[in-house]
Amino acid sequence: MGAVYFYHLTQRPLEATLPQLLERALLQGWRVAVRGRDEGRMGWLDQKLWLGREEGFLPHGLAGGPHEAAQPILLTTQASAANDPQCVMAIDGAEVSPQEVMALERVCVLFDGNDGEALAKARTQWKALTDEGCAAQYWSEESGRWEKKAER
Repeated sequence: MGAVYFYHLTQRPLEATLPQLLERALLQGWRVAVRGRDEGRMGWLDQKLWLGREEGFLPHGLAGGPHEAAQPILLTTQASAANDPQCVMAIDGAEVSPQEVMALERVCVLFDGNDGEALAKARTQWKALTDEGCAAQYWSEESGRWEKKAER
């Protein structure tokens, strides 16, 4: 049974935080699906992952693209991912079910703490998932470094 980790972004934007979490997931040997809600935003994120890192790129692809099933990281707006992930990273309020949390190694919910709507959505997701018995951790970077603030 997996767990869901909530990442409350307040100091750095998604495009700075996500690559670090993706690297950690790949080091665990996991395939990852990054799930968003908007195709245009996923295209933007695709460009950021290819061009935005001095250390090199993270191997990834967009859902519907060539060899999507072989991608270590797949950017998608769909609930199912062709790369058979062990980890899902939900961004921009993408939905995650309790069944997914329990079936996967890890689910990460990343949300912009400076956006009231995103914060409210994350709170709703936390309550829904923990009420269904999912193990959950809440991490905040408010102090300038990541700190675990809650666990259920």
